[in-house]
Amino acid sequence: MTIQVISVNISSGKGTIKTPLPEIILNEKGVQGDAHAGDWHRQVSLLAKESIEKWGAQAGRKVSWGEFAENITTEGITLYETNPGDRFIIGNAELEVTQIGKKCHGKGCAIFKETGNCVMPKEGIFAKVISPGKVKAGDEIFYRPISHIEKNPDGYDY
Repeated sequence: MTIQVISVNISSGKGTIKTPLPEIILNEKGVQGDAHAGDWHRQVSLLAKESIEKWGAQAGRKVSWGEFAENITTEGITLYETNPGDRFIIGNAELEVTQIGKKCHGKGCAIFKETGNCVMPKEGIFAKVISPGKVKAGDEIFYRPISHIEKNPDGYDY
């Protein structure tokens, strides 16, 4: 199955639902115009359509793209099974996975208040920009896993 971008989304505030756009620009800080852009390891958030639909079914309602504050909504890959160091190539842009999941802020989070739950702590992933570029819905994603040896050259698990 092809891995592809379903939606691209941004927000001007942290902890808020993101709005779908026709395209986003990835630069050395992350998603241009997004609240999470900066010099850190969680510049871009990704969440799979499959995860969103699963959580929507549990909640008994349709969940919109960007509602869980993901910058890139994907289809065709189980994102939370990827590993830090793995890469995604989308057009000219390249992302490196830096973190799987995150701490849930619970009732203090606007997303949690709006949806009653959040999938990002368990199934969302985060990445940093390696190469800049534009990303839009319909773009194909090429997944390049990094082998265990490349991630841990000394052979130890961290």
